[in-house]
Amino acid sequence: MYAPERQQEILRIARDGGRVDVLSLAEEFQVTAETIRRDLKALDRAGLVRRVHGGAIPVGRLDFEPDLTERESTAADEKDRIAKVALAELPTEGTMILDAGTTVARVAAALPLEASLTVVTHSLPIAARLADHPGIQLHLVGGRVRHRTRAAVDAWALRAYGEIRADVLLVAANGFSAEHGLTTPDLAEAAVKRAAVAAARRVVLLADSSKHGQEHFARFGDLSDVDLLITDSGLSPEDTAAIERGGTEVVRA
Repeated sequence: MYAPERQQEILRIARDGGRVDVLSLAEEFQVTAETIRRDLKALDRAGLVRRVHGGAIPVGRLDFEPDLTERESTAADEKDRIAKVALAELPTEGTMILDAGTTVARVAAALPLEASLTVVTHSLPIAARLADHPGIQLHLVGGRVRHRTRAAVDAWALRAYGEIRADVLLVAANGFSAEHGLTTPDLAEAAVKRAAVAAARRVVLLADSSKHGQEHFARFGDLSDVDLLITDSGLSPEDTAAIERGGTEVVRA
């Protein structure tokens, strides 16, 4: 089978099943995993699929959302660098909202023992990390817990964020761009993120560069709502300059 024929078949499988993974395709077509990665790269360049950790999804699946385990292992080095920079942006005292997100969770795990903060979060994994921290006054926002992200959503969570005002929010997004703003696959989760943005004096977006230009189903804000974007060096100088022209400071870790 020639490469174009194999790529066409890969595209069909992706559209039928909603996603494809490298190892299964390599076994099915009796080629190496590297050959499949080249095929997916070609399809990605053509705008037919979007590459994700371990595989790809067909373009148009704006509601696709990887599970927590997959997101934790994606762009791990970049997320570690972003989290390290984010620590310097936190107040030594005061109040902070931590959004549900794997990069935000890395910040929570790295908070120094001498930190003295009031932290509000709707993320169960982040709350678990901070529950025994001696300097943190932890407030856990309740609501229906989404299994995919372990985050509380719906009316209880929205009401809680409507009743507070925090110094800083560390927020996550599945996609960000000047054109489409801040997006995530789930409407309920987007509503909570929007409420958290409204509850904070300063908004810091933690997002690795692979999320730039990505668009998902539920929009929860404009990039202009963000005071500071902390990303990695994969964001080009041209894209960085364009974002900063819109009023958002950018730090590339």
